[in-house]
Amino acid sequence: MDELPLEQVRTLLAVVDEGTFDAAATALHVTPSAVSQRVKALEQRTGRVLLMRTKPVRPTESGEVVIRFARQLARLERDARAELGMGMADGLGPVRLPIAVNADSLATWFLPALTRVPRDPPVCFELYREDEAHTTALLREGQVMAAVTSSPDPVAGCTVRALGLARYLPVASPAFVARHLTGAPDLGEAPVIVFDRRDELQDGYVRALTGGAAGASAARHQIPTSEGFRDAVVAGLGWGLVPEPQALPLLETGALVPLEPAPPLDVPLYWQQWKLDSPALAAVAAIVAQAALESLLPPDVPAGGSRRRPQH
Repeated sequence: MDELPLEQVRTLLAVVDEGTFDAAATALHVTPSAVSQRVKALEQRTGRVLLMRTKPVRPTESGEVVIRFARQLARLERDARAELGMGMADGLGPVRLPIAVNADSLATWFLPALTRVPRDPPVCFELYREDEAHTTALLREGQVMAAVTSSPDPVAGCTVRALGLARYLPVASPAFVARHLTGAPDLGEAPVIVFDRRDELQDGYVRALTGGAAGASAARHQIPTSEGFRDAVVAGLGWGLVPEPQALPLLETGALVPLEPAPPLDVPLYWQQWKLDSPALAAVAAIVAQAALESLLPPDVPAGGSRRRPQH
């Protein structure tokens, strides 16, 4: 196999994006038979099954590699047209940047960072909210071009940059502490707030704190927004690990109290992005890195330390 025919690669991408061969044929203005033939030819050329013929279709692991290549190719083509002054004239519209980011970053420092991105050329953000431990899956599937993630291990075809440490404070309402954590408190038995079924932050924290195999209590409330999570802790539904920027004002007013002697939890965050010479992506990466420099703890801060980066 010397090369991947671009027409076949684009056709495979259309099938995945549209969900069916018929819909892809409509989008490409060809017959469903032509779409099927192109996909089969590409599978023969690669020697791999690239699609699972379900409804909607799903790429196989090998198919995801080709899909990621197709999306990168489309991005390079679009950037080239923009640099040549052909983008808006061709009706391509603003540059679209799909990015995966965790809910707590969205609720604290990430959105203000995006307001700093230059308006010319115009950029439209397509944000995918996902837990920081799972954002790399969207990169691997080619759905996003960049991600805020807790993984330092680069996805194939991506670069990694350390952003800093997101600090979480173990807190609860005063009434909750009086009701559940007086005397000889067992944090693993007290009702807890979690983001969703995949949120393991509180469980891992309790295991590290106690040195045991059990996580947080089975009495848990799932609150799938960062603001709602914070409000549920304030309301006394359970204890939780709240991002420091959200927790500090509430600690000052007494709406929340720290769970002593439980220490803070620092979660390392990284920026992973496609290895592409994309001016728009490079500009966003630089701005995100600067915002992280101003908002997060430096990567080398001691556990539980309070040293902050200088503000700019």
